Amino acid sequence: MRTQTKLAVVYYSSTGIVAEIGKEIAEAAEKAGAEVRLLKAAELAPQAAIDSNPAWAANAAATADVPVATPADIEWADAVIFGSPTRFGNIASQLKQFIDTLGGLWAQGKLADKVYSGFTATSTAHGGQETTLLALYNSVHHFGGIVVAPGYTDPAKFADGNPYGTSHVDAQGNNPVDDTTRTAARIQAERVVKIASGLKAGLAAA
Repeated sequence: MRTQTKLAVVYYSSTGIVAEIGKEIAEAAEKAGAEVRLLKAAELAPQAAIDSNPAWAANAAATADVPVATPADIEWADAVIFGSPTRFGNIASQLKQFIDTLGGLWAQGKLADKVYSGFTATSTAHGGQETTLLALYNSVHHFGGIVVAPGYTDPAKFADGNPYGTSHVDAQGNNPVDDTTRTAARIQAERVVKIASGLKAGLAAA
């Protein structure tokens, strides 16, 4: 009898768009049969910076009960989906700082042979979505992890057009997460659970 696939969804979000996509992915993965932990990277910005932006402050309050990710969560997981807004075409420092704490697990080989995927959001179209996800996947290669991107494995992926992972353009908060993005998130979550479950079963049988 197969054991349930364990998925960690680890994100950083300032104004809430990435947090909302992360929640969508987590819910879709649970419906697909995974045991899911929805987690956030620890905030590094000073409180004054957060308070200066109403959307940032509101998101901090709204997600106060979301647990902060730890290396133990990554060790627990069979699959990890990381989420981050774009920062100059790269992942946010908050998520990068968390990834940098995984060195101990990496040295023990405990990051290898897991499935990894990613999602992102930008303020503008072509604002670094693809480069952010590709930069994230650089770390996965060092882990010895297995990148499972959504590709164009579902006809709906031609609507959002990003084969690297779910992404959204929020237009400085003027474009809320829409059905296109939610569908992309569902497709990605289901694919990650499917591949991770198959990999887990195959390794257990080997």
